[in-house]
Amino acid sequence: MRIVTKVLVATASAAVLAMGAPAQAVVPPEHAVIVCQSASFYANYDSSSGPTGLIRVLGYGNKVGHTRGAHPVYNGWAATFDFGKGDWGYVRNECLGGYGSW
Repeated sequence: MRIVTKVLVATASAAVLAMGAPAQAVVPPEHAVIVCQSASFYANYDSSSGPTGLIRVLGYGNKVGHTRGAHPVYNGWAATFDFGKGDWGYVRNECLGGYGSW
C-alpha cells in the first residue's frame, strides 16, 4: 500500500510541475480620454501594413482605457478599450491622455 501511495504522490507531483505556473491575470485598462479632436479607432494592427479595419472615429473627450506599460503600443498605435461601446481597438498613442481623470 505504501508503494502505491508513493507512486501516486510522485505522479501527482510530476503532473503539477508539468503544468507550470498559473497564467497571469489580465490587466484592466487604466481610465483615459481622447485628447485629439478625433481619433480613428481600428480593429487590429498589422506590423507590415499598419492599422486595419476602421471601427469608428472617437471624438475629443471620449472615455477610453489603456494601461501604460501593460497594453501594447506598435509604432505609435496603442491597444485601447472604448468604454462607451465596450470593445478593444487601436488609436494613436498621442491621442490618449487625462489618465485617471475620471
